[in-house]
Amino acid sequence: MASIAVIGGTGALGKGIARRLVKAGHDVTIGSRSAEKAQATAEELGAAGYAANADAASDKDVVIVTVPHSSQGDTLALIRDKVGDAIVVDTTVPLVPPKVMRVQLPAEGSAAMQARAHLGPDVKLVTAFHNVSAHHLDSDHAIECDVLVFSDDIEARKAVVDLCPGMGLRGLSGGSLGNSAAAEALTSILIYMNKTYKADGAGIRFTNLTEAPAIP
Repeated sequence: MASIAVIGGTGALGKGIARRLVKAGHDVTIGSRSAEKAQATAEELGAAGYAANADAASDKDVVIVTVPHSSQGDTLALIRDKVGDAIVVDTTVPLVPPKVMRVQLPAEGSAAMQARAHLGPDVKLVTAFHNVSAHHLDSDHAIECDVLVFSDDIEARKAVVDLCPGMGLRGLSGGSLGNSAAAEALTSILIYMNKTYKADGAGIRFTNLTEAPAIP
């Protein structure tokens, strides 16, 4: 079992991810800007602990960042010197309100590339969980949605893929960090699909895959 911090763990996505990780038996710390909210969420989920975001990120195997795009830069700067050898999983999607159903990737090409610039080249950066409904994660039912995982660090990417089955999800290697742009863009399309087809958290599934990737 891994020691995992969920940064922004009191938000909808963070709480849902934390719930699944706790249920899978991991040692989970809820990170938040509000100690009161972090404590309440930790107690609700049965998490191992809670702390301010920067403190939560210290001495962990995995640090999962679940904050809005507008907070991404400040949050990553806050934890950059705390994460050490941990795998940092950034879930950020560059949605630009109010037109969240329109794909609007940043000049850098993706939120993943922005994260790399904020964290520097030495941090083990992975991106994932872009396309999974937060309210489905924050439940106990099975989720019919694949999780695409991206990183230039093959071992870090595999470690995050391997977290997914315990969360009731199928994790799939999506390749290099630059490929994260595809999943980030797909989020706006899923929001559009939810509205157009009155779906309750549409997701994605890949068909006809072998049990393990032929290429890492």
